[in-house]
Amino acid sequence: MDINEMMKYISYALMAIGVMAFFVSVITEVVKSWPGLEKLPTSCVVIVLSIALCPAAFMAVMRWQGQTVEWHMMFACVMAAFIVALVAMDGWERVKEIWDRAQYRKDRRENRKNA
Repeated sequence: MDINEMMKYISYALMAIGVMAFFVSVITEVVKSWPGLEKLPTSCVVIVLSIALCPAAFMAVMRWQGQTVEWHMMFACVMAAFIVALVAMDGWERVKEIWDRAQYRKDRRENRKNA
């Protein structure tokens, strides 16, 4: 797999996460406006919706393309649902902050050598 094809798939994944986060946010706002459900914590509603909607959307896309779904695809979809929930709750800034903290940087390696 060359770099151009990999970048294409990464951009598709980021686009899918953004679209799903938008739908989860909109549906959360609608659900939270129903009488009796405004007492539910918003973060719990977002997580449940993303875990329900992401696999459903994935299954629909795979069915539309005529491909089979294997267990590891569904596992990855559920893991991606947590990223969708994080984006829907806190936005891209929080995801970027987590990414920056988790990256292994050259300056951290040098600090560990000097310590």
